[in-house]
Amino acid sequence: MSPSSNAIRARMRRLEAEIERHNRLYYLEDAPEISDAEYDALLRELQELEAAHPEFARPDSPTQRVGAPPSEGFETVEHLSPMLSLENAMNEQEVRAFDARVRRILDRDAEALDYVSEPKLDGAGVELVYERGRFVRGLTRGDGRVGEDVSANLRQVLTVPLELHEKKRRAPAVASIRGEVVFPLERFRRLNRRRTASGLEPFANPRNAAAGALRQLHDVDRHRLRALEFRAYHLARGIPPKLETQWQVLGLLREWGFVVSSESRQCRDIDEAIAAHDALLEARETLPIEVDGSVVKVDRLALQESLGTVSRAPRWAIAYKFPPQQARTVIRAIHVQVGRTGALTPVASVEPVQVGGVTVSSVSLHNQDEIDRKDVRVGDTVIIQRAGDVIPQLVRVVFEERKGRPRRFKLPRKCPVCGTPTVRLEGEAITRCPNIDCPAQIKNNILHFASRSAMDIDGLGEKIVDQLVDRGIVKRLSDIYELDVATLAGLERMGEKSAANLVESIRKARHTTLARFLVALGIRHVGEGVAEILANAFGDLDPLMKASVEEIEAIEGIGPVIAESVVRFFATPRNAREVARLRRLGVRWEVQEARRTPPDGPLAGRTFVLTGTLSIPRAEARRRIEEMGGKVTGSVSRKTDYVVAGEEAGSKLRKAQEIGVPVLDESAFLDLLANPPLPKGREEDGAPG
Repeated sequence: MSPSSNAIRARMRRLEAEIERHNRLYYLEDAPEISDAEYDALLRELQELEAAHPEFARPDSPTQRVGAPPSEGFETVEHLSPMLSLENAMNEQEVRAFDARVRRILDRDAEALDYVSEPKLDGAGVELVYERGRFVRGLTRGDGRVGEDVSANLRQVLTVPLELHEKKRRAPAVASIRGEVVFPLERFRRLNRRRTASGLEPFANPRNAAAGALRQLHDVDRHRLRALEFRAYHLARGIPPKLETQWQVLGLLREWGFVVSSESRQCRDIDEAIAAHDALLEARETLPIEVDGSVVKVDRLALQESLGTVSRAPRWAIAYKFPPQQARTVIRAIHVQVGRTGALTPVASVEPVQVGGVTVSSVSLHNQDEIDRKDVRVGDTVIIQRAGDVIPQLVRVVFEERKGRPRRFKLPRKCPVCGTPTVRLEGEAITRCPNIDCPAQIKNNILHFASRSAMDIDGLGEKIVDQLVDRGIVKRLSDIYELDVATLAGLERMGEKSAANLVESIRKARHTTLARFLVALGIRHVGEGVAEILANAFGDLDPLMKASVEEIEAIEGIGPVIAESVVRFFATPRNAREVARLRRLGVRWEVQEARRTPPDGPLAGRTFVLTGTLSIPRAEARRRIEEMGGKVTGSVSRKTDYVVAGEEAGSKLRKAQEIGVPVLDESAFLDLLANPPLPKGREEDGAPG
């Protein structure tokens, strides 16, 4: 393989990891770090690289997925049909290109198409399922295939009808309504005023407050849930036969009792759709909810069906995004924050300014290279923008307004928290404090250790951690497991009951999984996916701690950087001592059988794709295939051995037929499981199957 090919593949792997990380931050932790525009740029770059180099594309690439995997705590349930994402258009030319592409596929180049323009809601996507008109289940988007069952919380949202209002038409046997849970802006502002008055941190934005409310497991805030609003925009299952257009679907949803965006417009051609978008943009500041663009959909349902889907998105709709909102302000000072991994992040304090309805007083400058590239200095007038993100970004310096010759900013040579000399490794953009006992790192390490994807210690939040570290009560991770009620009750804002609840949460967190424990340790480059691979490969911690770089790198899905990071972590005496102490204090997990190679079986070496609705849950079908040694992937290629097609199978079935992949209906699939073929590679030797 040529050096350029190596570089391209490496870039694709880095993009995949970065996009997955931002998916988790956005969908699971409700704490996005980058703007929508930055995320779209990463995804587009990966899509372009995959199109140019399909030999390096992976079937589990984030371009093939929607959202992020469901978090633990709620039961996960498969959607009746996938909740797809949308391709984005950033300007009018891209919207017109979408229209031309749709008309070309439909062979209607000279004919205008009817569209519906709807506001692109900035909230939390959900699926509501009704059986014979009664609400039975509500799911988050999850990864688009399965979501979290948040039915109990959705029942508290007053705009979720518990029973469909039947006037002209009887409700179908099963209906799947898709929509967005949003937080009306005036109610959101009232909520934040109450939180501030009570000494609580205000929510960063309405989307986070809405998503967080839906995913409350304990101490459910019913008042906040009842302040939310569900807006319906799609009927994925249960469309009456006589309905022919998306516009009629919106009318039916209103008839059934759902809130449907009054800003939606029926458009005779793409010009009217663009005009509707422009009108929505002009009215943006007066809208009662947050909207970050419009969604343009082909109106006729039959044409939507003909167009189908591609990868992670339908061909018949596109999200026409609003331009990022910008404002002008002045940099007062540049401060340096020290993160969990010791990374020094420069943050600019700016004159407070309103951007997108939010008062902004600080902007991340990322790293020294970014400061040098933009030539950012204290006293500069700058343009900042907020595009759906919590921390805005600095777009550029207004050099014509620079006064005098302000000094260039350089990151300090010593950590501003502990005074240790900082380091910047060759090839890295990040300057770090190498002292793992640095108080700033300890605080962030504890918060990471207690996070939902790690040890999941409910109630161990930032303010409590600050007090525990500042008072010298907790000096290392393992000290958490020696906390008692008396010690915790002595902290500010911690009563006896709260302290007892936290101690109980810590007790429960002693029993975990090996994968979660590996995530909790904060090993560089080891996120949830890598932790699962390592846990499956080694089964327990001791063999992993003894493994060499070569042994770890030999595992499929693990590269040299990760392998070196893992070995370096466990080879550090302080880390090894800390792991040992955590285990002495009762942290444990179930030891599993090490599995470094796919399980053997009659389906070993065979790849399946599942599509459409089966009578058995898709998770059960996947389990049965994998138990027999087979593999299930999400996309159809010439390497696919079988496509299992249930009812309402769509684009995957069509692609299988186009490239000649064998297609099994459910009956044939069950027959294959009962009477599997010969193991792959032995079909020609005549051995009995």
